[in-house]
Amino acid sequence: MVDDRGQLFTIEGIAAGMIMLFTTYLVVSGTTVYTSGDSHISNMQLEQIGSDALRMMNTPVNGTTESQLSEIIENNDTQTFNTTFLNYVDNKTGLTQDNLHYEAFVTYRNLSIATTNTTSYYYLTSNRNLNGVEHPVRVTEWVLSNKPIPLGSSGPSPRVVLVEVLLWRD
Repeated sequence: MVDDRGQLFTIEGIAAGMIMLFTTYLVVSGTTVYTSGDSHISNMQLEQIGSDALRMMNTPVNGTTESQLSEIIENNDTQTFNTTFLNYVDNKTGLTQDNLHYEAFVTYRNLSIATTNTTSYYYLTSNRNLNGVEHPVRVTEWVLSNKPIPLGSSGPSPRVVLVEVLLWRD
């Protein structure tokens, strides 16, 4: 014989089951576990931004054969590099700017030492010095220079140098 109490227990059991299913759905869909393995995604994005910025600076414009980056290296124009590079890497939608910092170096083959095949580098510019706490990414671009590098040396031209930028986000 079935009475009203049996129906009430059935309805209560169904309601409790639905509440448990809904709670499980909220917990599973609302929880994101951030693991250290996921940190490489932001580094890859930062590396792509820096690589694109250097590539745009190294692209000849208006039918010329010399790029803006080549002119910057040849004339050691650190202010233009700073302005252009930061403009390219901070170019995004919205009003807030990214807090990106960099250090730039130029690596070249040292031809003044004829007996050894050595490479040398010099500091180009930065907008903040690296202090060891940050996690920078390395971005490089080969640049054709029509003048001897480093500036004032008596090396052959044209020659190819490597522009290397350490880029990090605060």
